[in-house]
Amino acid sequence: MKSRVRNAFTLIEILIVVVIMAILAATIIPQFTDSTGDAEVATAEFNVNTLRSQIELYKAQHGGALPAYNGTTKNIDGLTTQTTHNGKNYGPYMVMIPENSVNGLSTVKESTTSGGIALADVDGLTGWIYHTGLGEVRINHASHWQK
Repeated sequence: MKSRVRNAFTLIEILIVVVIMAILAATIIPQFTDSTGDAEVATAEFNVNTLRSQIELYKAQHGGALPAYNGTTKNIDGLTTQTTHNGKNYGPYMVMIPENSVNGLSTVKESTTSGGIALADVDGLTGWIYHTGLGEVRINHASHWQK
């Protein structure tokens, strides 16, 4: 009795491989899309913490005074410019206000509400919200608004 030699795959074998590849793709691809959003949030949180630390440094070197908000340029004066206090020059503390990676904006909105920045201040039209009385800074985006 002569045995047959197979030179090709059967249709069932090919279908099984395709199904396995589809299952793998369905589990791996969503992980990559989630990581993009996570990276945006992590970058925005890093940038807001950098802003906070530079405001604290400004405050320490200027006798407790907070940097002023500039409504014309939508910037925090004193962080990106050189300042003088008690005859000494300080700063600039940052080259520029960092970009909020969630909405792509680096401008600043002023908040003067009592008790600090409220969720009602969030409008997403600028990158950051700065409370001029408290020196508090937050991300200006509702889906990533955080303390």
